[in-house]
Amino acid sequence: MWNSTFLTNAAIDVLLFVYVIDCIFMGFVIMMQRSKQEGLGAAFGGGFTESIWGAQTSNVLVKATTTAAILFFVLSILLARLYSERATLQGQGSPVQQMLEKPVAPAVAPAVPAATPTAAPGTPAPAATSTPPPTAAPTTPAKPASN
Repeated sequence: MWNSTFLTNAAIDVLLFVYVIDCIFMGFVIMMQRSKQEGLGAAFGGGFTESIWGAQTSNVLVKATTTAAILFFVLSILLARLYSERATLQGQGSPVQQMLEKPVAPAVAPAVPAATPTAAPGTPAPAATSTPPPTAAPTTPAKPASN
């Protein structure tokens, strides 16, 4: 009833929504933490978060940041996998996958030298001879005549 492309697209949409919410939540939690130099934590009035959530606020914020960061990385990996699967289902794939799936041309045989005699079809090939090429006789310079 449901095809895999529809399910993949639906999963991507839901996970992408959760991913954006997690990013916004993680940004707020990180900004609410109190730093040693009172950086962005001072923007909320110094002890503002402690007065709202109590003295153990820093521990809660650290745990919330850790949880949001783990969820961020898990969702990143899941979304990357789903996008890859969707591209495969649509027959596209990444440019690297397309390049790797191209057929490879067969290797070309080495060229036959032109000096090799060729026989007509149906006649036996001439026997190869192993005679060395002729060499020229060494020339010696003429001796000058002495008187």
